[in-house]
Amino acid sequence: MRSNDCSRLLIQRVLQKNQHKLGRIPSTTRVLSVQQLHTQSQRLTPKMKVLVTGSSGLIGSMLINALSDPFEISALDARESEHAPGVPTLITDGSDYDSMSKAFVGVDAVVHLAANAPVETPWTDVLKNNISATHNVYEAARQHGVKRVVFASSNHAVGNFEMDEPYSRIRVGDYEGLTPGGFKRIDHTVPIRPDSDYGVSKAFGEATGRYYHEHFGLEVACLRIGTVNPPNSPAGSVRMLATWLSHRDLTQLVTQCLTQPLRFEIFYGVSDNTWRFWDTDHAKKTIGYAPQDNAEDYR
Repeated sequence: MRSNDCSRLLIQRVLQKNQHKLGRIPSTTRVLSVQQLHTQSQRLTPKMKVLVTGSSGLIGSMLINALSDPFEISALDARESEHAPGVPTLITDGSDYDSMSKAFVGVDAVVHLAANAPVETPWTDVLKNNISATHNVYEAARQHGVKRVVFASSNHAVGNFEMDEPYSRIRVGDYEGLTPGGFKRIDHTVPIRPDSDYGVSKAFGEATGRYYHEHFGLEVACLRIGTVNPPNSPAGSVRMLATWLSHRDLTQLVTQCLTQPLRFEIFYGVSDNTWRFWDTDHAKKTIGYAPQDNAEDYR
């Protein structure tokens, strides 16, 4: 007898035994299998409410579409996004706390992507849009009881490691005398070594996340994201053979950060590239991240 049949028979016997308590069971009553009961319970379980900041950007627009089925998505951005039709979006300046904090009401988790992304961004813009706005995200999450923040940090928070051997050679495609994985990969325990004001702002976001975790219990995942591009391909870039992060690997990484138990963590957002110099083992062990793509397939 199959397990579903056994489960159905057991449920029927329990119902029959308790007929005097429940009243007569109509002959038309359909006893559901365990799988059917599980499916129905999933339908009745409310989706996690996730706020995505920076929804009009490359990563934001991609994640809005990828996460809209498993999660209930809302958005916060300085401008409307044509890639998020039907997604409730608050259009406001992230550095304006009183305005932006309204988006955090009733939210379970936040994916904070909003920032000025170019590495050469002037300090005044970095200060307003990357530092002040990021502090506002953490504070709004605390004030409104949001449990978790997934912060889009960057490899540029530790970018100056790429000046050192062997990373300086790998980034330009010089592999002589090296074997993949035969060197220490840059992991979550290394000191901060930002390569720009932009990198400094991402280091600030990580430090602020740790502060809000240790003082207020906020769950925080900081993602040192590698290289994500519109073609979703590393072709034509030697450095991207090491640093590329595919769209589906990014989606999986963010999903795991939203759904798996964590406290405060730093993970590297990079695909399973043969010549990657950032560690993925910590993310694999902690949240079950299992990247599917490898830049070598595009060489």
